[in-house]
Amino acid sequence: MRVLLDIQQKLLPDVLDVMVKRYRILQNIRVMQPIGRRSLSSNIQLSERVLRSEVNFLKEQGLVLFASAGMSITDDGEVLLIQLEDMMKELLGLRSLETELEEKLGVKKALVVSGDSDIDSWVKHEMGRACISELKEKLSAKDIIAVTGGTTIAAIAEMMTPDPKTKDVIFVPARGGLGEQVENQSNTISAQFASRSGAQYRMLHVPDQLSEDTYSSLVLEPSLKDILKLIKSARIVIHGIGDAKTMAVRRGSSEVFMEKLERESAVAEALGYYFNRDGEVIHKQRTIGLQLDELELNKIVVSVAGGYSKAEAIFAYLKYRPSDVLITDEAAAKKLLQLN
Repeated sequence: MRVLLDIQQKLLPDVLDVMVKRYRILQNIRVMQPIGRRSLSSNIQLSERVLRSEVNFLKEQGLVLFASAGMSITDDGEVLLIQLEDMMKELLGLRSLETELEEKLGVKKALVVSGDSDIDSWVKHEMGRACISELKEKLSAKDIIAVTGGTTIAAIAEMMTPDPKTKDVIFVPARGGLGEQVENQSNTISAQFASRSGAQYRMLHVPDQLSEDTYSSLVLEPSLKDILKLIKSARIVIHGIGDAKTMAVRRGSSEVFMEKLERESAVAEALGYYFNRDGEVIHKQRTIGLQLDELELNKIVVSVAGGYSKAEAIFAYLKYRPSDVLITDEAAAKKLLQLN
């Protein structure tokens, strides 16, 4: 395929440019449907005049449907996008980025979607689609799947679709999360995963941050013991990677703790662990739920994070623990390959 694309690029470069443009239009409509022409024009930075011509062509081909609420993709358009994905990865250079990331970061598998989630919110949903596809490949009946909180994992849950294998699957929160925005809490996200897939779920009603005394008393509660046993038995773990200072602010951390992060050059956070640029743990938050040192070999760990601004955080975390699967975007991938 790579040879054919190289030949086309030399002989018919305009054809490939048009293909990429129309692919991106279909991709954006699929993620944000129903969407109006003006919003789509802004998202993909095409003039409304050019976009009008393109979407009219796609409509004539039966790939896009127009309605008063906005444009949406047809079943034929969905099938075409799936068929195009491998070719577009080659054409956009994403396949080579994946290979380079695997070699550099030591992850078993890297998946890269186009775009920069710092700029375009739809990119998080594309990472979500990639994550759901990977999850369904690895899913077994009666699996326990633990998920963390955050906007990226919430975007993945929105992309979840029913699957025959999910009937007896249980989604659980990887850790407590009361005190955060409810839509970004792991409880809410695990429930949404279950609702969209026809699976089951359990909740963990405890705060994200605990004092030592509170932690010691809570873990003795019989009801908590049961859910914790379930969480720790999860075979698949899906988690995000955050910027250390952003996550500390979101959790209402003290000024003393913020100064510590600054002093020790903290750049990353995952599952309550804070890391410096060298991937060293500089702080471990006392939480109820999964701990990083419990992600033993019999768990499949999927890390999802994107955006140019997150590259340093991703790099630091993966120095500590290379994941089984890394799902990121083009902007973060390119920056990751520049870091040492």
